[in-house]
Amino acid sequence: MEIKPQATAIPKSTEHLERGKYGPIFPKTPACYGFTIVANIKQGHSDAMRAYGPRIAEALKTNPGLLAPLKLHYLRWVLFDDDTRFMYQGIFDTDFDKYTEDAVVLFTQSGINTAFEHLEGFPMDWKTNTPAFIKFIRDHQCNSFLEYGEYPYFTGDEIKKALKIKAALAEMLEQMQ
Repeated sequence: MEIKPQATAIPKSTEHLERGKYGPIFPKTPACYGFTIVANIKQGHSDAMRAYGPRIAEALKTNPGLLAPLKLHYLRWVLFDDDTRFMYQGIFDTDFDKYTEDAVVLFTQSGINTAFEHLEGFPMDWKTNTPAFIKFIRDHQCNSFLEYGEYPYFTGDEIKKALKIKAALAEMLEQMQ
């Protein structure tokens, strides 16, 4: 099986895309699905936003499967412009509608509030008002114009399965020696 890296150019206009519950459904790309948002941090909230990183890291030590329902590949959180602006990049295996709905459920059930509460204009009733949460995301979304995948279209579950098979094969070969 040969795995060839691939890239997809994404047009600026979303008018041609199928519409989901919350707006355009972006096609799966070689990087799977994802989105980037950029938003302003509420004045005086940058330290609280930064503190959220260690909080999530610690929660994942206690419960490694905490974010599993989101089918994530990667998350990247960046503070910039002297900690006045925030960028969120997420790459995941589900479409936008499912990811955002699952995120609301996950954080509501876990009792961990989202760091997005520190962003200007974020709806504080997000736990009971999923459409407002999603509107905020859509309003702050910066669409990609190119997405690249070194291992295109593979899901996180497929990658984990392949790594388990590799480890089992390595162990079996080691035992044969």
